[in-house]
Amino acid sequence: MDKARKLLKERSFSGERALYGQSRIRVEDSVFHDGESPLKECRDVELSNCLFRWKYPLWYCDGVVADGCTWFEMARAGVWYSKNLHVTDSSIEAPKNFRRCENLTLENVTFHNAEETLWNCRGVTLRNVTAANGPYFAMNCRDVDVTGLSLDGNYSFDGAENVVIRNSRLLTKDAFWNSRNVTVIDSFISGEYLGWNSENLTLIGCTVESNQGMCYIDGLKMTGCKLINTTLAFEYSTVEAELSGRIESVFNPAGGSVSVGTIGELILEKDRIDPSKTVINCDKIEKKSDRPEWIS
Repeated sequence: MDKARKLLKERSFSGERALYGQSRIRVEDSVFHDGESPLKECRDVELSNCLFRWKYPLWYCDGVVADGCTWFEMARAGVWYSKNLHVTDSSIEAPKNFRRCENLTLENVTFHNAEETLWNCRGVTLRNVTAANGPYFAMNCRDVDVTGLSLDGNYSFDGAENVVIRNSRLLTKDAFWNSRNVTVIDSFISGEYLGWNSENLTLIGCTVESNQGMCYIDGLKMTGCKLINTTLAFEYSTVEAELSGRIESVFNPAGGSVSVGTIGELILEKDRIDPSKTVINCDKIEKKSDRPEWIS
């Protein structure tokens, strides 16, 4: 017969490893004050309306459900090396949360300082997550499913693999660098140098604003997208793009096809790329050049 779950309610915890190694516990309406690693090595834990005020609260844990919880600014590096986690309706002020975790679900979670958050995690589900001040968000994550992410932070998803993002808003320079197998659907992305050095980046129904975006990509696909205020796109990328509206400038695509209403400037350097490898289907090309303006 399973061990009954122990209830700890309206408690105040202090000191090092306050509940170290506990199993099958439920903690409600409680505060974890000073003292590192209060729930380290715990198993099968339910947390409801708990407050974390100090470092490393959940390390090496397995099976954590947290609802309505708050990680304050000093609860840094809050959840590392843990697996089977489900966090809902929670607020996280502390940076560097969720590292090297497996099977992680976050729903209705707000990161007020998402710096270096979600690093090297596997099996990640994000639903209605807001992440502010979040440089290097989700670096090296794998097998990620995202709906409704609002992100403000540069260098996001660097090195990530097998990622699907839907209905999201990403304000992020250098997003998806060094990534593989990323698909973004019905989302808005604003940021310079989008997708460099990536492989198999797919954008469907997205609006993108980027300086020198979508360059150095092996296998870029864009369907039903708009590129607003986007310059020097597709440099050395193999691309299949069906776009609406206008691209300010296209520069040295490596191959494939680009279909769009208007291109402000098409720059093709014949000594660097073979223009015949890219088919340009465009109603209006306002200017054609064989050198960018910065080369005399």
